[in-house]
Amino acid sequence: MKKYVVIDLETTGHSPTKDDKIIDVGIVVIKNNQIIETKTTLFNPNQSIPPFITNLTGISDDDVKDAPFFHEKADEIISIFQDSYLIAHNVPFDLGFLNAELMNNDKQILHNSVIDTVELSRILFPKAPGYKLVQLAEYLNIVHDDPHRALSDAYVTAKLFLKLAEKINTLPYETITHLLTLEKMLKSDLHELLLERQQALAFSTNENEQIMSFNGIAFKQIEDTTVDTNEALPSFGEYLDDIFEETGSIKQYMKNYEPRPGQRQMSETIFDSFQTKNHALIEAETGTGKSLAYLIPTIYEAVKTRERIVISTYTTQLQTQLLDEELPLIQKLIGFPFKAALLKGKNHYISLEKFAHELNSNPHENYDITLTKAMILIWLTETETGDIDELHLSSSGYLFYKRISTDAEGMIDAYSPWFSKSYYQKARKKAQQADIIITNHALLCTDMFNDYQFLPTYHRVIIDEAHHIEDTASHHYGLKLDNINMLYILNQIGISDEAKLFGKFLAKYSFDQKEVPLEKWDSILADTKYEIDTLFQTLYKYVIAQQKNNKSLSDIGRIQYRFDFAKEESKKWNVIKEMVTRLTFFLRDLIHILAIVEQHFDKDAPLDKHDKDDLHGITKLLQTFIDHLEQLFLLEDIIPQVRWVEIDTKSPKNAVYLYCEPTDVSQLLATDFFDKKDSVILTSATLTMNNSFTFIQDRLGIPSDRLVTKKFSSPFTYQNQVQLMIPNDFPDINYGDTDDFIYATCEAILSLAEITDGRMLVLFTSYDMLRKSYHLLKEIIDTNKYVLIGQGISSGSRARLKKNFQTFDQAILLGTSSFWEGVDIPGDDLSCLVIVRLPFQPPAHPVYEAKSNYLKENGKNAFMELSLPNAVIRFKQGFGRLIRSTSDRGIVFVCDARIMKARYGRHFINSIPEVPITFDSTQTLMSKAEEWF
Repeated sequence: MKKYVVIDLETTGHSPTKDDKIIDVGIVVIKNNQIIETKTTLFNPNQSIPPFITNLTGISDDDVKDAPFFHEKADEIISIFQDSYLIAHNVPFDLGFLNAELMNNDKQILHNSVIDTVELSRILFPKAPGYKLVQLAEYLNIVHDDPHRALSDAYVTAKLFLKLAEKINTLPYETITHLLTLEKMLKSDLHELLLERQQALAFSTNENEQIMSFNGIAFKQIEDTTVDTNEALPSFGEYLDDIFEETGSIKQYMKNYEPRPGQRQMSETIFDSFQTKNHALIEAETGTGKSLAYLIPTIYEAVKTRERIVISTYTTQLQTQLLDEELPLIQKLIGFPFKAALLKGKNHYISLEKFAHELNSNPHENYDITLTKAMILIWLTETETGDIDELHLSSSGYLFYKRISTDAEGMIDAYSPWFSKSYYQKARKKAQQADIIITNHALLCTDMFNDYQFLPTYHRVIIDEAHHIEDTASHHYGLKLDNINMLYILNQIGISDEAKLFGKFLAKYSFDQKEVPLEKWDSILADTKYEIDTLFQTLYKYVIAQQKNNKSLSDIGRIQYRFDFAKEESKKWNVIKEMVTRLTFFLRDLIHILAIVEQHFDKDAPLDKHDKDDLHGITKLLQTFIDHLEQLFLLEDIIPQVRWVEIDTKSPKNAVYLYCEPTDVSQLLATDFFDKKDSVILTSATLTMNNSFTFIQDRLGIPSDRLVTKKFSSPFTYQNQVQLMIPNDFPDINYGDTDDFIYATCEAILSLAEITDGRMLVLFTSYDMLRKSYHLLKEIIDTNKYVLIGQGISSGSRARLKKNFQTFDQAILLGTSSFWEGVDIPGDDLSCLVIVRLPFQPPAHPVYEAKSNYLKENGKNAFMELSLPNAVIRFKQGFGRLIRSTSDRGIVFVCDARIMKARYGRHFINSIPEVPITFDSTQTLMSKAEEWF
């Protein structure tokens, strides 16, 4: 009978090599799938416990002063682990610390078989929102009473392990067989657990009818559901009455529903626009309930006319909300069936055929790829979409995923046995049969600029989060190229005798060395990499030399430089153009050799489909490099474009990023989109400036003769929920150094933190200012009391930083551009929003500079028609972070007095809901804030 011993430690720090010590041990013993014993003890570390650790664990110097020393209990701990597996939530940490203490006390270290519950959870619960113990406990409904105390954490880890063992015993035979192959590369010793399951299944039939298998891969069977929507519908007015009236269905199914006048009016506006074949711009402020407002007329119209309607969102978060929350609610509200489908680009969907091929042909890759394969094996038994966005992969995992996405499989024959199992084909089929297709702005724009070949035909579309459509269209019409990615791809392709893409391909086939120019390939590949290095190093030096006069920083601290063929230093620029031309020749030579190789191997017998896909994939990537280089450096513009370079001076690899975008997409959108569609409804909480839609209408090229505009105010009582405060005594940033302004800002943040107990989001427009403020705050703030999180400084994605912010009771989060919107932190988690500067684009920002010049050349005022409207819309988005429900309450503190002093300041004030405004000394504002809270 196997024995499992779970251990958790609390320590004075993170590193036993720096003399950190164990202060708390929790041990839980499992036998026969039952917890049979628990042990815990505090240890005297013979050193003081840092305040941060006391704050985290609740263990103080007084608690351990009479506790035993480690050596007194070492033999007892060793005996507990006799003939057992050692389990921990992050084994390297706990076992590393334990063995360090044993060595320091001249004891034999432990060599037990181990199981790491972090690793095993990532594999067996691939859709979990996070893998910290607290997150997993919440996800799996395990009670966790006392986080960061050793016994409580060990007990929860034991419960977690039992759930993991239970999960293994539900897995199908094929999945277990593949896991047994991968297990050798994992940290955890899972062989016995997996073998037991395989042997139990060896003589049984498939116990789960929902799981099917093909070619050694087990995956969830997806039922084709057909819904009959052929029924007579009432008039739209009656239909709305049935939902919104006193006895309507919305009150029946939404218990806490509060009437929102704007919601029904918005539905009526959209329905009327559909009938009259008009486009519409609709601003629906926070709390209007715009998702329901546009879904109701959209579903009604699609079912009634039997013509599909597309709904496009910018964020996957909103797509998930529509699918998981809004559409099931609508189904209850409306009383008739409808079909909805989600469709994304090919790169989002896994190819089962490619994955099966990778599993069988490359079984022993590095740890990250092995872990990714294991996660995907489990996920395939659960997913109904095959959409990789359901998983949280590492960066290496995503690079592997690119090899197995539907995008990588080339053409798939309708007669192939894999065709009927393709997640992408199923998603397309579902979309073709749907009344409503939900997609993203990226695919909508890709479809638009590629003659509408990616989405099923549609004539009407709802664009939510519409303030993003201009940027998305610009990115999709534009391009991006960088040396890191180019060299990575060439290294993945490799020379002829490497075990990389090209070498593996050659190793599979016998061939005449004279007919396949291998030496030429190796030589040209080396030359190509050398040319990339030389070109991008030259560009790096060129930007450094130019930046004195043209310096701009991106929101993550890169130096940006806009280049313009006509204005560059001709001698140096001609050298760069010559380098680009030489590089394109080398890339063409590589493509030519690939064509010879394919022709040579194909003449005797057809190539394996996967090898052919790989060759075509390589060719396509190399051709993309050529196209992008030519467009960036060699070709004249068909439409006005802005080109710029970003360099990362902190990167050891001298990373250089090249970009190109249209200066103005309004004409493109007018001719390729608005003229071709019957009705485009654009909605967002932030579309107007001074209650006018003129800015967004001009930027998007929407024709006036077919346009309806409406604005629906928020139902929230901002007068009671928000205080807007602006200090009148901050140093003026326009005269002199920014350091005084940053110091005043940090002092205000500190004072406000004392009043609001942290729970503060600070929005910056400049990464440089954020970084300086972060380091100053670190010096002056009580870091034992407040957790300080800085975007680009603290590690993790935006979602991870937000989650960390919500985890701690007293936290301050500093963010730049991506935190100005799309971050929902409702309730008590956020009580104070600080806006450091009004969010104007820096004048030297490449895209702003180019658009600004373009407007000036056309006789327009760039400040009033571009800079100010963009800043106002951004400000509205930032302002909207604070109040997300009727019960939210908080302070918006704007450090920038221009909102009150400058002539254009009223545009910002007039564009947000009416709130009490105090413009006074910092001291007076702090007194008022304290009183208000």
